[in-house]
Amino acid sequence: MGTAGGGGAGALRLPGLHGYAAEFSPYWPGRVACAAAQYYGIAGCGTLAVLEQNEAGIVLLRSFDWNDGLFDVTWSENNEHVLITSSGDGSLQIWDTAKTKGPLQVYKEHTQEAYSVDWSQTRGEQLVVSGSWDQTAKLWDPAVGKSLCTFKGHEGVIYSTIWSPHIPGCFASASGDQTLRVWDVKAPGVKLVIPAHQAEILSCDWCKYDENLLVTGAVDCSLKGWDLRNIRQPVFILLGHTYAIRRVKFSPFHATLLASCSYDFTVRFWDFSKPNPLLETVEHHTEFTCGLDLSLHNRGQVVDCAWDELVKIYTPSCLAVPVREKVKI
Repeated sequence: MGTAGGGGAGALRLPGLHGYAAEFSPYWPGRVACAAAQYYGIAGCGTLAVLEQNEAGIVLLRSFDWNDGLFDVTWSENNEHVLITSSGDGSLQIWDTAKTKGPLQVYKEHTQEAYSVDWSQTRGEQLVVSGSWDQTAKLWDPAVGKSLCTFKGHEGVIYSTIWSPHIPGCFASASGDQTLRVWDVKAPGVKLVIPAHQAEILSCDWCKYDENLLVTGAVDCSLKGWDLRNIRQPVFILLGHTYAIRRVKFSPFHATLLASCSYDFTVRFWDFSKPNPLLETVEHHTEFTCGLDLSLHNRGQVVDCAWDELVKIYTPSCLAVPVREKVKI
């Protein structure tokens, strides 16, 4: 089923900017950060746009420019105004949305594009992980001016680095070397290597309800679920996208529901527990769809962004009501 975008939808155009990542604030309902780049990220500058949805639609609250494309963004977990972006020049930038100018700090250690950045969600630690095309991941304490550790082992570019929401100090990385890897910041070397696809893996995410379950999305158009206790074969495979899967996110509200966006211009919603897992296909972009997130505050609300200069906030019809089996009378 294809839809134009569901209920409560809003859109904002960022002229001349091609969206790479969009993330809901963990503090403010309806507030979103979007990392974007000029000229499709190949050349030119980048912009961090902070948006908010209200009764009038989506409004631009703040925008900050950087001298290279911005490829990812993550909100601080201990300050509602602070964000970190990653850039094509290999640097990370810390921004404060309460200020009109920035960045507050710049961390420049990666030697190629910094393609991913994520702030740890587990309590008791404020750690950031970044992933780069230089084939390394780096661990950062935002209060310290240099990286705490560098993780080596991938044999291709790193596209995605995501913290476990359950296990302190544990993160996963997805790479062009066709592997998903799991790391522990307290131990040297890689904890687990999963040859997840026979293609570049562009994205991964952790299930919010099962500490052993991860999903990968790859250039082979497939999504695969992995149980870390038995990695010999995937626990599910989801097929339907027609071009590379750029980003995948598990639902914060439902253990078996996830969303993916793709270079096929679509966003798809899945429930891997169902015989027919594809719940809905949203077709409201006209270019590569790269950024995707699901709101922690407004159940069923989704944000996405694409290379067509548009950021959209909406509730797909499949998430407009609680996902559960209808009671037979």
